[in-house]
Amino acid sequence: MVRENSNSCPEAREIVATSVVNTKEWSIHPGPKNLKEEDTTELKEISPNSFEIGGFLLKTTFSLPGSSISVRELPLLVSPIMNSSSFLLTGFSGLEKQYPWISIPFLTIYAMVLLGNCMVLHVIRTEPSLHQPMFYFLAMLALTDLCMGLSTVHTVLGILWGFIREISLDSCIAQSYFIHGLSFMESSVLLAMAFDRYVAICNPLRYSSILTNSRILKIGLTIVGRSFFFITPPIINLKFFHYCHSQVLSHSFCLHQDLLRVACSDIRFNSYYALMLVIFTLLLDAILILYSYFLILRSVLVIASQEERHKSFQTCVSHICAVLVFYIPIISLTMMHRFGKHLSPVVHVLMGNIYILFPPLMNPIIYSVKTQQIRSRMFRLISLKIY
Repeated sequence: MVRENSNSCPEAREIVATSVVNTKEWSIHPGPKNLKEEDTTELKEISPNSFEIGGFLLKTTFSLPGSSISVRELPLLVSPIMNSSSFLLTGFSGLEKQYPWISIPFLTIYAMVLLGNCMVLHVIRTEPSLHQPMFYFLAMLALTDLCMGLSTVHTVLGILWGFIREISLDSCIAQSYFIHGLSFMESSVLLAMAFDRYVAICNPLRYSSILTNSRILKIGLTIVGRSFFFITPPIINLKFFHYCHSQVLSHSFCLHQDLLRVACSDIRFNSYYALMLVIFTLLLDAILILYSYFLILRSVLVIASQEERHKSFQTCVSHICAVLVFYIPIISLTMMHRFGKHLSPVVHVLMGNIYILFPPLMNPIIYSVKTQQIRSRMFRLISLKIY
């Protein structure tokens, strides 16, 4: 809401605006006249009628480039007990005019993610010869990647197409829950696939008796429970936080660490819990995967025939590529958040999208190229569709 103070002369007029983050009012003076530089906070334009003032979002029906707000009023405006009902998602800052063009590769990537993983699931479901433990785990991986794509497509493409700029607190919490839960789920599935390769190479005679259908079902349910149950406490806790810092998130989707950054409540429980969760899931899974390949390597090296060694290693290539595709973006994004704070926001947004989209995009390609059974069935499926 905006109004002019009619009791003032034009030179001394003030515009009174109501903040979207609370019901307080403050005066915005047209220019820094009679105000020292350290006493003012510049209005940063977010969109044609949205401004950020010292990290706080102000919606207006006017544009005042170079306007400033007296910091003396700020304590009256911003209270530590204030809460926010919505946040601004970040696109490619400074490239807004190129959004229609940027959306084309992103639309293509999302289409490939959805089509590729759906094809893998369809081939495994309809081909009886693929009803084996290895391909059941591959189906779990494809389903996880498919859900990861679906959990972010509406905000990423919505920003680029101009449909979405803000996201409510409840929607943001729900999206962060699925993104982190699916990340933990993918890590757990990769660990299960490593166990599958270990049994197939080191205990081939007992493979079918160890990995029975009922045991695979129990492993799958354990993966889902482990992935989504343990992240529930910190995610639910986000609902009860008060958010009084900058309402602008650093990605095109919501992440737990992003919401902690803008919270003004005590976040120690969430911070320590999240750290322990990463250690006992992602880090522990990575260590166990490395250990399984150490055992596989030791077992393969005792095989006398070089041809048999090569054949054994070939069965692991697809899984090794999938592990690298998953862990390299996570490590890169973590290192960038820790040491790359000086980098452009565009780099942060791009790395965030790579972390979300690279594994779901590459996994169907990897398994289609490296796994002969999947490749031949996909070619057959495509040829049937064409002819």
